[in-house]
Amino acid sequence: MSHAPLGVGRVRSTRRRARWSGALGTAALAALATGWACAEAPETGNEETQAASLAAAADSGWVPIFNGRDLTGWTPKIRYSVVGLDSLDTFRVVDGLLTVAYDDYEAFDGRFAHLFYERPLSSYDLRVEYRIHGEQLPDGESWARANSGVMFHAQSPESMGVDQDFPISLEAQFLRGLGEGARPTGNLCTPGTDVELEGVRTEAHCIESTSPTYESDDWVTLELVVRGDERIAHIVEGDTVLAYARPRIGGGVVNDFDPAVKIDGTPLTEGYIALQSESHPVQFRRVWLREVRPPGS
Repeated sequence: MSHAPLGVGRVRSTRRRARWSGALGTAALAALATGWACAEAPETGNEETQAASLAAAADSGWVPIFNGRDLTGWTPKIRYSVVGLDSLDTFRVVDGLLTVAYDDYEAFDGRFAHLFYERPLSSYDLRVEYRIHGEQLPDGESWARANSGVMFHAQSPESMGVDQDFPISLEAQFLRGLGEGARPTGNLCTPGTDVELEGVRTEAHCIESTSPTYESDDWVTLELVVRGDERIAHIVEGDTVLAYARPRIGGGVVNDFDPAVKIDGTPLTEGYIALQSESHPVQFRRVWLREVRPPGS
């Protein structure tokens, strides 16, 4: 979700990697990078090599939460449909890739959708490798062109209203360039939430990262470092491009929710991960998770 409706702001982050390294801890960022040096599974090679790489990833705490075969462990919530019903096969596995597709749609009709991982999480590192490709459905919103994302600290799919468009959550937004100037990826959008940016509470709906613009449909790697409500960082291709803290429920840009769920001012310390469908095809090559035990636990 990338639009900034009338009265809802959009700001650009100026925070750089060095500043966030101090806040998160240089050792933590180094551990993230080191873990992925071990976790990289080669695209080609024999099964023994791939198995060894996966074993090294497991030893460093990383586990794949998409198995490359089916959507076991994931639940769809399509707007205007009950939880678990995906009658148009929006989310599917194609050639080992978790795919968001619209082959069976005659029109998008505002059916924003999210594929939820099976349990809530609080303190963890997440890595997704995605690509935005193909053409948007003709009736998709203009702001949704070459646009997708991963929601996190989200409400459960069962707590969403049938007609609700987006979960109350944080979104690490994916954007592909349109050949019309800068369009960074790894931004933050905040449906029904707000955060502190550089120690100041902001109600801007979307906060731009400092990432470059990716014009092609090549694969892009995005990592999230999430530590409850204390600190969160977005990392694109190894560079920290955005950091913020103290997310909480509040603000707008979410519709048809249950008022009992949206208690403004409530800290967001945990929630669900959900991959997004907004009318433009997207694929995921890897979705990996490393849970982190908070200090003293």
